[in-house]
Amino acid sequence: MTHAKVLLMSALAATAVLSGCSQVTNDGGDTTCADFQSAEEKKQNEAITKMLTDEGKNEPSNAELTGTRLSITAFCQTVGKQDSTIKEAPHL
Repeated sequence: MTHAKVLLMSALAATAVLSGCSQVTNDGGDTTCADFQSAEEKKQNEAITKMLTDEGKNEPSNAELTGTRLSITAFCQTVGKQDSTIKEAPHL
């Protein structure tokens, strides 16, 4: 590889890493359906936990996380829109 190609590849890799870090915020119930559906399960659970604790509830159990995640997913795939927030989904 030429020096220019190596430099270009390094710049692209750095950009990918930095852009991945920019979405670290946890908006809890204000997370949009689009962001929630594109997130990994761990990030979804973090958003759900923040949403529920912001509502004054205790730290959710695994069963409550699973049930709430399924409810939010169903909401986002049916009546919710991409910019709907997950707190709009029915949950306990």
